[in-house]
Amino acid sequence: MLVPAAAGLAFLVLPLTALVVRAPWPALATRLAQPHVLAALRLSLWTSSLATVGCVLMGVPLAWMLARVAFRGRRLVRAVVTVPLVLPPVVGGVALLLALGRDGLVGTWLEAIFGVTPPFTTTAVVLAEAFVALPFLVISVESALRSCGPRLEEAATTLGASRWTVFRHVTLPLVAPGIALGAVLCWARALGEFGATVTFAGNLPGRTQTMPLAVALALETDPEAAIALSLVLLVASVAILACLRGRWVAAA
Repeated sequence: MLVPAAAGLAFLVLPLTALVVRAPWPALATRLAQPHVLAALRLSLWTSSLATVGCVLMGVPLAWMLARVAFRGRRLVRAVVTVPLVLPPVVGGVALLLALGRDGLVGTWLEAIFGVTPPFTTTAVVLAEAFVALPFLVISVESALRSCGPRLEEAATTLGASRWTVFRHVTLPLVAPGIALGAVLCWARALGEFGATVTFAGNLPGRTQTMPLAVALALETDPEAAIALSLVLLVASVAILACLRGRWVAAA
């Protein structure tokens, strides 16, 4: 058992070690200070944060509905919510194009009524990232709701509190750790999104080119810049794991 376990560990550690070892450390600051790199970094941080806010606003009520409201088809709704977890991101981008593109199911109305065409804009980046990240928030919050049970909410309702009051003063404080965990996972997934973004938003420098897209482009023209950008994403991932320690990373 130890041999395959060691092989599995080496399989995971070796690529990350190679990234750190081969990083252009002497020129790292110079590489990261390039205007297009800074633009991609700023865009990634901004869009992933906006996507996370959107996921929280939509995901918490959706998770509450799945955990607390019994209705026909709840299993189907839960399955639909989790589809982006297993759907290839490129397919998600195509689906967003077909829904919100100029000739899409909703996109036609958006353009006709509001003059809005989301694809290939910064808004498209946020939408693509939110699409792939939302399930993480919903799963985390629903799990938190199911683990705490409805007893306190029922007691507050019995004492005369309205449903909205119960949600704000009882439910939200109870599931706050789950919301925080889901938000961190959302942000991490949004930060690393590539397939849906490049399909739905394109790869326009300064407008839709996020860090993962900049890495893919740099691999063709400037491998050292690609390594430097990858190192930044690796550091972000390690920081996220540090935030999750005690929840997803078991203490030794």
